[in-house]
Amino acid sequence: MWNHTSVSDFLLMGIPHITGMENVLFVLFLAFYLLTLLGNLLILLAILTSSSLHTPMYFFLGNLSVLDIFFPSVSSPKMMVYLMGQSHSISYQGCASQLFFYHFLGCTECFLYTVMAYDRFAAICHPLQYMVIMNHRVCVLMTLGTWLASCMHASVLTLLIFRLPYCGPNKVHNFFCDIPVVLPLACADTSLAQIVSFTNVGVVALMCFLLILTSYTRITLSILKIRSSEGRRRAFSTCSAHLTSILLFYGPVVLIYLRPASSPWLDSVVQMLNNIVTPSLNPLIYSLRNKEVNLALRKALSQGLHICWG
Repeated sequence: MWNHTSVSDFLLMGIPHITGMENVLFVLFLAFYLLTLLGNLLILLAILTSSSLHTPMYFFLGNLSVLDIFFPSVSSPKMMVYLMGQSHSISYQGCASQLFFYHFLGCTECFLYTVMAYDRFAAICHPLQYMVIMNHRVCVLMTLGTWLASCMHASVLTLLIFRLPYCGPNKVHNFFCDIPVVLPLACADTSLAQIVSFTNVGVVALMCFLLILTSYTRITLSILKIRSSEGRRRAFSTCSAHLTSILLFYGPVVLIYLRPASSPWLDSVVQMLNNIVTPSLNPLIYSLRNKEVNLALRKALSQGLHICWG
């Protein structure tokens, strides 16, 4: 697909209206990025080293932590180079790679939240059959399915966008390559690409959201049938972290892809929060009120310190 263009690279214009704030934003984004890497690595460490966390719920949480490590890595390093005043250009192939991995990892996370909602549905609505319904084989197949389906989704979008000719201009009005900012630069009719990309992203997000909504409707009805207030509180607490993450994930998707008019500044700010801030919050959301994760993490860290100090 590289032969259809005369543009060899694109210029990332960054976030609008931040002149004079580059150094502050660089330090802030670097701190969030390092916090994201550290937090999610600690969650992975706790899950891998504690046998009590070898359950379907934490298996999916471990996958979410892997996604939250890779997802901000798609755009954050290039954006921080931009904020340091270095090169603003990105190669044509690099731009296509950014778009592919952004939608591949984002779609995988979307599917994973749906699978996690089904896991909570099985645990709360069918507790006696839970380990049969969500056995190891089912969990692995579900996870592989999310990654493979997302790869196909991102491949279709990337081929659709980059099969178009790009002959200039080459200014991308964002800090990374995504459909809303790259597609207008094509020097050909983009109506088909716009319809397919909007439908693809919109249908996937809406389908997953409706499945999550269905799961949580059934969960809510089951919880309300629990007679003890302590039982209801425990059931709700196991779902609260997942619901918070879902709201943080779907908010930016709706604002960027499902509204009619585009605003470069708003899109950049929303994607900046989605790409950098949200992945750093997930470890806090899933660990603050989770005693099992806290205990496993403390045990893993104490063992690590004991080994280090001999």
